[in-house]
Amino acid sequence: MTARIPVGLSTASVYPQPAGAAFEIASELGYDGVELMVWADPVSQDIRAVDRLSTRSGLPVLAVHAPCLLISQRVWSPDPSERLRKAVQAAQDLGAPTVVLHPPFRWQRKYADGFASLVSSLEDESGIAIAVENMFPVKRPLGRGRSVQMTAFKPSIDPTDVGHANYTLDLSHSAAAHMDALELAKRMGDGLRHVHLADGSGAPKDEHMVPGRGTQPCAELCEMLARGGFDGQVVLEVNTRRAASPAARREMLAESLLFARLHLDWPTEGTSSDPRSALS
Repeated sequence: MTARIPVGLSTASVYPQPAGAAFEIASELGYDGVELMVWADPVSQDIRAVDRLSTRSGLPVLAVHAPCLLISQRVWSPDPSERLRKAVQAAQDLGAPTVVLHPPFRWQRKYADGFASLVSSLEDESGIAIAVENMFPVKRPLGRGRSVQMTAFKPSIDPTDVGHANYTLDLSHSAAAHMDALELAKRMGDGLRHVHLADGSGAPKDEHMVPGRGTQPCAELCEMLARGGFDGQVVLEVNTRRAASPAARREMLAESLLFARLHLDWPTEGTSSDPRSALS
C-alpha cells in the first residue's frame, strides 16, 4: 500500500486571523500539517513561536513560504536573498522539508540574475527543497478602458522556463494565467514537490477559491498525483477573507480538506478525523 499524501493548511487560509488560528483550525479539522506563510503577521516571523504552535497542536510544519509578496518585502530583511536564506534556516529549525518561493520581481535585477544559482546552492547546502512557484500576469490600465497584460516576474511566470530542481504548482495562479495546470504539472515532472490546491474562475486575478468551485482541474490533478506516487505535500491555500463568520470559514476549510482527501484516494469512513463531520 502506497503512503498517503499529506494534506496541509496554509496559514494564509485563515487571514485576517493570525498563524495560531491556522494551527488550531487545522488540528480540529484533521489536517496533517501546516504551511507557514511568512508575512506581516508577527507570529509568522517568530520561528520559536511557530515551533511552540506546532508542538502544542501536534501538527508539523510541512513547508515554509518565504516572504516574497509585495506586502512582505521588508520582512526579515529588505534583501530578497537574505529573506530566502532565513526562510531556509526556518525550515531547518522547524523540520519542514520544503520552502515555497516566488520567482524574482523584474525590478530585483541583481537577485534575478543570480536566482537560479542561489536556489541551487542553498538546496545543496541545506537539504531543503526550494520549490519555485508558477505565477500569473497582471493587467496594467492604459486609460479609456484599455489595458495591457504584463508580467511582474523575471524571466517569466513559468518557472519551468528556467529549469529548477523543485517546483510548487498553484492552481489559482494557473487559472489567472489561463495555463493548463495538468500540462504544467507534466512539465514540472519529478520536480513537482509542492501543490497549492485552490480553484479559480479564469478571471485575471488571484482568487484562491475552494477547490471544486471554479474551472481548474483540481480533482484530475489530485488523482494524477495519487496514481503517480507523488511524495510531496498538498496544501490548501484558500481565500476565506470574506467568510461571514468563523464558523463559515471553518466550513470552507473542512470542505476543502474533504475534496483533497476524496480525490487523493484517502479513506475517510470510520476515521476519527473525518472532515465531513464539520459539514453536517
